[in-house]
Amino acid sequence: MNSSSANTLIARGLIVLLMVITLLPFLSMLSAALAPQGSYPNGLQWPSDPQWSNFARAFEVAKMDQLLFSSMLIVLGVVPISVLVATMGGYGLAKLTSDKYKWLYLVFVFGLTLPFEAVITPLYYEVRAMGLLNTRFAIILPLIGLYMPFGVYWMRAHFLNVPQDLSEAAQIDGATRWTEFWHVQVPLARPAIMSLTILLFLWTWNQFLLPVVLVQDPMQRTMAGALGAFQGQWGTDIPLLCAGSLLILTPTVVLFLIFQRQFVAALMQGAVKG
Repeated sequence: MNSSSANTLIARGLIVLLMVITLLPFLSMLSAALAPQGSYPNGLQWPSDPQWSNFARAFEVAKMDQLLFSSMLIVLGVVPISVLVATMGGYGLAKLTSDKYKWLYLVFVFGLTLPFEAVITPLYYEVRAMGLLNTRFAIILPLIGLYMPFGVYWMRAHFLNVPQDLSEAAQIDGATRWTEFWHVQVPLARPAIMSLTILLFLWTWNQFLLPVVLVQDPMQRTMAGALGAFQGQWGTDIPLLCAGSLLILTPTVVLFLIFQRQFVAALMQGAVKG
């Protein structure tokens, strides 16, 4: 066996090992979710009589239909606005900012270093002062602001790699900056915009901290945020809790499987250009 074949086998073995490590927790949750209600599953052990009805019961007791509606409202309030503002901001920093104002980019870079946990306390008092506490706007508005540093950074990286000749050609043809942005830059940025949209969707859907702190009613939180209340009520029923957790994870997994090609293509495009 030559060195090339050996390297290929090692690479494939590492990929299989990473897949096993990644899937093992989900398989453990699935086996626990199929155990009889009220039991305490012991490790990764497939039950002799799988209780698929646990998923239907978890959907019913957790009121998943209402949680799905609430999560979609929050996602629709956060993602489109965040992507639009981030795209415009990234374009402005990449193409319209003079050397005098290059420091504005550092403000967004600094925002990338701030974890949600560091701003949750002042954010709570700010939202309360605005009278938005315990409403979905208490989740939507902060998330839009907290996503801006990454969103602008992401889109700026794309627009920096767009040849300046395209902008000059559009201006020679009489296009304004606004026309150039919508009809030249945005179509070219579709892969970056789509991947940013997927990322923001996943982050919003799985947002746990802000909904738990800023909204008391579980039915107005995201599905992940409502899991805290579900755990408090059904924490002693491990199969039901695992079934509910898997139901909450399902939409994000399905979304990634549908758009995985576009997402990977956008990441590879950024890696090659960067």
